[in-house]
Amino acid sequence: MMQKRQLGRDGPQIGAVALGTMNFVGAYAPGDPDEAMRCMARCVDLGMNHFDTSNVYGMGRSEELLSRFLAGRRDQVVLASKAGITRQSDRPFNNEPAYLAQCLDESLQRLKVDHLDLYYIHRRDPSVPVEDVIGQMARFREQGKIRAIGLSEVSPATLDRAAAVAPIAAVQSEYSLWTRLPELGMVQACARHGAALVAFSALGRGMLTKTPPDPAAFDKGDLRRTMPRFDAVNYPRNLARISLFVDYARETGRSPEALAIAWLLSRAPHVIALPGSRSAAHMEANARGAVLELTATDLTEIERILPAGFAHGARYSPEQARGPEDYC
Repeated sequence: MMQKRQLGRDGPQIGAVALGTMNFVGAYAPGDPDEAMRCMARCVDLGMNHFDTSNVYGMGRSEELLSRFLAGRRDQVVLASKAGITRQSDRPFNNEPAYLAQCLDESLQRLKVDHLDLYYIHRRDPSVPVEDVIGQMARFREQGKIRAIGLSEVSPATLDRAAAVAPIAAVQSEYSLWTRLPELGMVQACARHGAALVAFSALGRGMLTKTPPDPAAFDKGDLRRTMPRFDAVNYPRNLARISLFVDYARETGRSPEALAIAWLLSRAPHVIALPGSRSAAHMEANARGAVLELTATDLTEIERILPAGFAHGARYSPEQARGPEDYC
């Protein structure tokens, strides 16, 4: 049985592993809509009932694809979307109240639903005080358009300011064995405020799997092409370390996917793993991480193989790093 975790202090119980839908629309490679539909159906069958999307995933195409699945089964899915990224060079992030209101209405129309269970600020716009942003999000909730408020890629200090205005149900941060920054404040801040920490890229953008990606084969539109950890200098070093982890998983009769997700879920009871996938088979492998019990020996050995900070290279290029808030 898929273990359950709470989405915020007063939120619903959801599967400890959620589904990220960015991969459905070509973030890493071209997607297959039919396989995406099979993937979503299998996730629901396995108890992975929290689906995460955004208005900029495929510039709305992810939400449109989700609407096909949600027709007639909206009550089976705890649905999240996001706004705040514009894809415009002159203003890449926009948290103005009027802009967020427009984005929310457009997302509801594409999804063909009357409300979202969770709505995130996808990236913080430093020109708009976070207090004003959360005030607007609270008004969306009062209007019945959203059930809960979330933040993405923010600092613990921003979460503190936001939570002083209205309850924050979730914070999305990149968190995995090769990206452990949240342990330096965000895991703790979420616990203080009763927020779930939704850990995206839970498998290190495909690295913590039985078949790590080959940068030479990346599709032209693959966002990893410009990430320093995948460049010609850093990738071989990262692969050498992660290969030891893959070997340990195989030697102990587990998959690296399940082991990596089980490790993530072991960090705190409010952590929710959010791997992205476009494959039903891959999500089945990920689901096994939510039923895998790690021993003290496992945790010690994993830490020896992949200690905090082992990854070579920054997680984002300078251009990609403009949005996430730094801390520590």
